[in-house]
Amino acid sequence: MTGAADETFRAAVRPLVDAMGGEMVEPEHARGDDVLLSWEGRAVVAVRLPHLSDSLDHILADLERRHGMPLSELDRRTKQSVVRGLEARGAFSVRHGVETVASALGVSRFTVYNYLNRENSARGGERRVD
Repeated sequence: MTGAADETFRAAVRPLVDAMGGEMVEPEHARGDDVLLSWEGRAVVAVRLPHLSDSLDHILADLERRHGMPLSELDRRTKQSVVRGLEARGAFSVRHGVETVASALGVSRFTVYNYLNRENSARGGERRVD
């Protein structure tokens, strides 16, 4: 791959890396837990993944950008939608995930659990509230 082709490949994967909150590094600087991306049999770039707790912060910041305002200023229905989306992405499996999301939304942990329970009840499932 030529230098221009390397840059084209990097440009193609950058939106995904940015969405994950990752960092692109040169392959020779890759660490053991970095993901090495190869093209046509040659390493082009390594992706350094964020820690899970940093991922949640990154996701919340991205949601604020998408909504064009702090999450705490969203209406109740939109906050419920945000919680549903975060649950689908596994945000509440991260330690202190509920607390982090509640703080970003400007609501209590109890409210986040209520949103989760309401959604699961509507789907016919149950969710344990700790």
